[in-house]
Amino acid sequence: MTRTWLRWLPAITVPAVIAAGVLAGSLPASAGDPLPAKSPEQVLQLIAQHREVSFSGTLEQTSKLGLPELPQAGPGASSGETGWLELLTGPHTARVYRDGTDNARVQVMDRLAERDVIRHGNDLWLYNSKDNTAAHAVLPAGTGSHQPSGQEAVPAPDTLAEELLAKLDPSTDVTVGAEVQVAGRAAYQLMLTPKSSSTLVASVAISVDGQSGMPLGVELKARGQSDPAFRVAFTKLSLEPPDAAVFQFSPPPGATVKELPATDHKSSGTKDRPAAKDSRHNVSGTGWESVVELPAGAWAKGPAQQPGGQSGGTGNAASLLAQATVPVSGGRLLSTALINVLILDDGRVFAGSVPLDRLQAAAAAR
Repeated sequence: MTRTWLRWLPAITVPAVIAAGVLAGSLPASAGDPLPAKSPEQVLQLIAQHREVSFSGTLEQTSKLGLPELPQAGPGASSGETGWLELLTGPHTARVYRDGTDNARVQVMDRLAERDVIRHGNDLWLYNSKDNTAAHAVLPAGTGSHQPSGQEAVPAPDTLAEELLAKLDPSTDVTVGAEVQVAGRAAYQLMLTPKSSSTLVASVAISVDGQSGMPLGVELKARGQSDPAFRVAFTKLSLEPPDAAVFQFSPPPGATVKELPATDHKSSGTKDRPAAKDSRHNVSGTGWESVVELPAGAWAKGPAQQPGGQSGGTGNAASLLAQATVPVSGGRLLSTALINVLILDDGRVFAGSVPLDRLQAAAAAR
């Protein structure tokens, strides 16, 4: 993790003691004992000191974003074309393996299929068992990220926590909540609460392993809702290095295999996988009120265009997207409990954890 948020540590205002009579910085607790109390600064430092790069475990993700129930894909369509939409709804289970910085595997276990993203050294494999398709890319030397890329992969808590902590600034209240148990491990609960009333996010809770500092779970609540809108957490976890065989992958017999240019490993996958959005964008606002603008046509490069000119079930994916949006002045809106996406008729896209009127104001200012 880059931990750029550490530069903000001195700006946090926190109580000196969380629990009466227990000093922060006490000796580690014995098994079954309560964790020693820590201030938010100390929990942030615990995360920053985390170096756990070898582990295996099972992740559970739940989403209650308020999206309409999407119909099943039509005949001949692959789940790959709509996987990025499917992960926004309902529960998902994934098995995650890491060993060092260049060996990682994520297996998303669907009811009737499995989707894999595997990195082994400089080799990156993407596989979808539903239609037995695979894609392979050789990563450039020096590619340091140990988290496999994949629009269809359940996010790991440490990766998601890093992205959320990057929002830390004086507009966020940071506290430590009650101790929690995650995957059988005692964890601190770092609470991030936006001060702004103009963001859809009410709070973020990051469960931090009391011994290693590894983020074990992330929970986001939307304003006006009591239940989490999004949650991902380990249900099982081993901090031992996984079996090396986990990172070995060969396409099954009969699989359709596509070789990808190294520069395309983030923008394409199996034959039906949507390309990534254009990396060029403008950002207005700050912190939790930030609005991101993507250039005209960026959204269409996702579900509307496939690598190598293949259209496959593209119309199916576009149809599902249309059903998930509602018409608004000047375009269409994909509205969730935590984020809104405004797709204008001219092709521009504005997204942020803010109400529609903020997105429209940002669009009018451009």
